[in-house]
Amino acid sequence: MVVQDKVALRPSQYYANLYSHTNNRHDVKKHPIHTRIINGKKELLFGPFAGFSTKFLKNGSMMDLPKSIRLDNAIPMIFAVMKNMPLTKYLIEQVRQKPEDRLLALREYVPFTKLEDWELLEAGQRVRVIKKDKEAGGVLEFGTEIVVSQDGTVAALLGASRGASTAAAVMLGILPKCFKKWSQTERWQVKLKEIAPSFGLSLSQNEALLEKTRQRTATTLGLNR
Repeated sequence: MVVQDKVALRPSQYYANLYSHTNNRHDVKKHPIHTRIINGKKELLFGPFAGFSTKFLKNGSMMDLPKSIRLDNAIPMIFAVMKNMPLTKYLIEQVRQKPEDRLLALREYVPFTKLEDWELLEAGQRVRVIKKDKEAGGVLEFGTEIVVSQDGTVAALLGASRGASTAAAVMLGILPKCFKKWSQTERWQVKLKEIAPSFGLSLSQNEALLEKTRQRTATTLGLNR
């Protein structure tokens, strides 16, 4: 939902970035209110609402999911749905929501708002990964995963987060897989260490390095001021 430029709450007057978990334990999303630039205009967004589509891309085909079903992946998909019935129920309820239902959710954050102050827009599209599992049959993945072809010529990022929070880690993870030979050379290693001094090291097992990395990050981002 995008707020209209009304007198009570003008998007141009605010920089917002609020995240909060819902009370519904089956809701795997966070409820955000944040500022975004859309078509060159600053907008205030409220976007906790989930949905379901058989498209794999926002502008894809409704036949994307049906055409992807084969004998070797049908069983994992069935098991994944059966083991996630509460989530399936939640998604169905989200799709069936009325404008008044969305307004009630919004009023938990902005009590004085009105329905006519907001416009409902379709946001991005996320494709969940279903993996084969010997014990569970099929497992629905909620994280972010890198898929690389055997020869390293094609790489794809699948999952929930594709933004700034994962960009650096994803690229550092792809380099050794797509450029196996070059990434092992001294020249590449020196450059990678220059870019990310903690590259290849475990911060969870090295408290001193963790603190040093935090200080470096804070300085780079200007958070020490």
